[in-house]
Amino acid sequence: MTRQVYLSPSLLSADFGAFAEAARECERAGAEFLHFDIMDGAFVPNITFGPGVVQALRPHSRAVFDVHLMIERPERWIEAFAEAGANILTIQAEACIHLQRALALIRANGMRAGLALNPATPLDVLEYVLDDVDLLLVMTVNPGFGGQSYIPAMTRKIARAREMLDASGREILLEVDGGINGGTAKTVVDAGATVLVAGSSVFGHPQGLEAGLQALRTAIIRE
Repeated sequence: MTRQVYLSPSLLSADFGAFAEAARECERAGAEFLHFDIMDGAFVPNITFGPGVVQALRPHSRAVFDVHLMIERPERWIEAFAEAGANILTIQAEACIHLQRALALIRANGMRAGLALNPATPLDVLEYVLDDVDLLLVMTVNPGFGGQSYIPAMTRKIARAREMLDASGREILLEVDGGINGGTAKTVVDAGATVLVAGSSVFGHPQGLEAGLQALRTAIIRE
């Protein structure tokens, strides 16, 4: 089956002093999504930014704002990110005690609900919240920092996730994040991914962001 694949450049790898221009450049280059990595220094060993950045960038881009909360007790921030302009809000299964309630609250606030799983978290957690999920994010590195290498064992996990999502009978996006570049993009798409988050391979491309995105597109269709 041929599925549409969306690219979601991660602002974690952009110039923090020029986010607005980065957002506009991503849209000009044809990126359908824009990825925000929200880290609190507790759930992961890094601190990035919050809803204020999402709100500040909303007037500069028509892209789908793809917001990933790598924070403890994410339910505290759902309404704030809805008000800031997030379109998809993804929470970590490992960070949320009342997972179904939090996913339902995301939807109640007008956003699509995403569920993220760390590399060592089994897919079993998805079984009883599948009806509440619009996007599944399979982390292919341990979250916290950009520029990490793809964990090969995650290819099997992506493929199994694809089977579970297809069996649901619903259109659920399957996103991957971590080590996505010209060498791994086709691997994850062949396994069933439909949204690719890429940071350093896009913003750090020697020929610029547009060339970085094009390299991913070329890799995806390579035989």
